[in-house]
Amino acid sequence: MKRTFLSIALVLFLVTSVRAGEYAIETVAGGLDHPWAMTFLPDGDMLVTERSGRLRRISNDQLQQEAIGNLPDIYVAGQGGLLDIILDPDFKTNQKLYLSYATGSRSANSTRVASARLAGDSLEDLLVIFTATPGKSTPHHFGGRLAMMPDRTLLISVGEGFDFREQAQFLDNHLGKLIRINTDGSIPPDNPFVGRAGVLPEIWTYGHRNPQGLLVSADGDVWLHEHGPRGGDELNVIRPGENYGWPAISYGMDYSGAYVSPYTKAAGMQQPVIYWTPSIAPSGFCEYSGHVFPEWQGDFFVAALAEKSVRRLVMENGSVKSQQILFTELDQRIREVQQGPDGYLYLLTDSDDGSVLRVRPGNQTSK
Repeated sequence: MKRTFLSIALVLFLVTSVRAGEYAIETVAGGLDHPWAMTFLPDGDMLVTERSGRLRRISNDQLQQEAIGNLPDIYVAGQGGLLDIILDPDFKTNQKLYLSYATGSRSANSTRVASARLAGDSLEDLLVIFTATPGKSTPHHFGGRLAMMPDRTLLISVGEGFDFREQAQFLDNHLGKLIRINTDGSIPPDNPFVGRAGVLPEIWTYGHRNPQGLLVSADGDVWLHEHGPRGGDELNVIRPGENYGWPAISYGMDYSGAYVSPYTKAAGMQQPVIYWTPSIAPSGFCEYSGHVFPEWQGDFFVAALAEKSVRRLVMENGSVKSQQILFTELDQRIREVQQGPDGYLYLLTDSDDGSVLRVRPGNQTSK
């Protein structure tokens, strides 16, 4: 479909604001340098990545002053640094975790993923299991989100490097792709492009811009959201082997004010479930399954940097029925949203004095 008008924010869904008093927000820990991701340990501690290249532990709501030691060499520039962290499904017995981070130099940098074993306040047995190729000369659009599939294969989102967006449509590189590998770095034999000449077999989907939200839902579906430029942020249901269009089709405007593409649809390219124009700049992503907020069960939550909010996506039978804008009173760029094992919602604010915040019911006393 050829574009004939400027798309505005998708209005097929009711967008509302939350009523005062439904929740309260308290600070768990502050003083973090652009926190990017968090994960919860079985003993109740929390690990938080800082984009500046440090991995921090929070115990009993106290930020430990000493960072976790023995991290890999990390390229810290622009949007690059230490990014996502997730635990192995058998973490209780093997203490294994996975980190995504930027690696390389100003002239040649990329997204890398390593596994390691957490031993006290240090990492051991570090093993690089994926490095995106080719290296790029821009410190932007690394992607970097990780998610574990039910079959224990690992999904990795990789951005297209900003200046190299056309590469998202080519299958001989990792730019603008969703990658699927085994946790030892090997390639699953059922990946969609295995055995195809000239195609990297670890590619699972392509045609992405800068995907920073990745979720395997309770029903096993894979969902991914990605940044558009001045608009056209997308939420997609992911199907292996499919092309998600960037930059050949888009609902967004470029930073210059020009159209990214004259087209919003094309044969063989997938349409987003929803899109946001103007951009909300979506980053973290989770599905709520707790009992602290029973009215939220089964809904998706999307952290939004530019909108300084969290979008609650009210889900019904796998479809987005409405949206709710939350936590704008913080006036903070929200990088990440996750459900804790206690059923509370946790947020990371993106600044050089970032915080971990906990969301609890408004009628409940502090934890």
